[in-house]
Amino acid sequence: MKREQLIALVGPTAVGKTEIGIRLARELDGEVVSGDSMQIYKGMDIGTAKVMAEEMNGVPHHMIDIKEPEEPFTVADFQQAATSAIARIHEQGKLPILVGGTGLYVQAVTHEFDFAESESDETFRAEMEAFVSEYGEKALHQELALSDPAAGEAIHANNVRRVIRALEVMHVSGKRFSEQESTQPLPRYDVTMIGLTMERGRLYERINRRVDLMMEAGLEKEVRCLFENDVGGQAIQAIGYKELYAHFRGECSLDEAVDRLKQNSRRYAKRQLTWFRNRTNTTWFDVGESDRQTVFQKILEFVQEMTGNETNIEKEEKGRD
Repeated sequence: MKREQLIALVGPTAVGKTEIGIRLARELDGEVVSGDSMQIYKGMDIGTAKVMAEEMNGVPHHMIDIKEPEEPFTVADFQQAATSAIARIHEQGKLPILVGGTGLYVQAVTHEFDFAESESDETFRAEMEAFVSEYGEKALHQELALSDPAAGEAIHANNVRRVIRALEVMHVSGKRFSEQESTQPLPRYDVTMIGLTMERGRLYERINRRVDLMMEAGLEKEVRCLFENDVGGQAIQAIGYKELYAHFRGECSLDEAVDRLKQNSRRYAKRQLTWFRNRTNTTWFDVGESDRQTVFQKILEFVQEMTGNETNIEKEEKGRD
């Protein structure tokens, strides 16, 4: 059976995915599906670099502002909601464009991952969360590295949710987490994977500048509101929120928190690039090598070549003939 089409636009934070995704959607009669694990949360706008209504340029966006920060939302929940959104887009005869940098979430949509295979153990998870509170993230990650070195290498210590999940899966199944993830799932769609990248020094400058702009736009106020309302849970582990929470708890100065935010964002960008290069069949475009219009035209032509889709202008010209 022929699979339905999906464009996936991926890459590191601050590389310019939002703009390119919107432009592709406008040219190809598409709609955008966010592939970001944190943009689902309401009230977390500045720190997640959430696209604003005035930036959407009339393009419908999905998987944004669908949950309160206190509500739990797993990758399996994301998979179900995102694939449902994509199905609705297809039903309307539009082209879905998945835009994001959260590798596992993107891959959970593009491929047939079955997250129901491993049952959960709430008691064990609570024990691991208590362990983190008492001994810290690094100690928990060391437990994973000892039990499953491959998973320990693949999952960063700061990703506490993922570390706990890996340990939980091994606890329930008795098998190493890395061995269970090694089986390559089948693709769900006819996916065209596009990656955006640029020279690392220039990317890091963009990341640092973006953080400065976030602070100017009111990131401290946004996070303080969450802090003063005692909002906790997985949402607050996001980069941009955990650093300022530490400041509000008196653990560091505001300048130190901002420096950590920049450093963690740069490290995250590096991990994003590693994930997509190692785990996906992505065609990469350097968005720093020439002007944005030239690069966009190359991307548009590549998408048309891979999918056979016409631009709106081409459709109008055919209609007049």
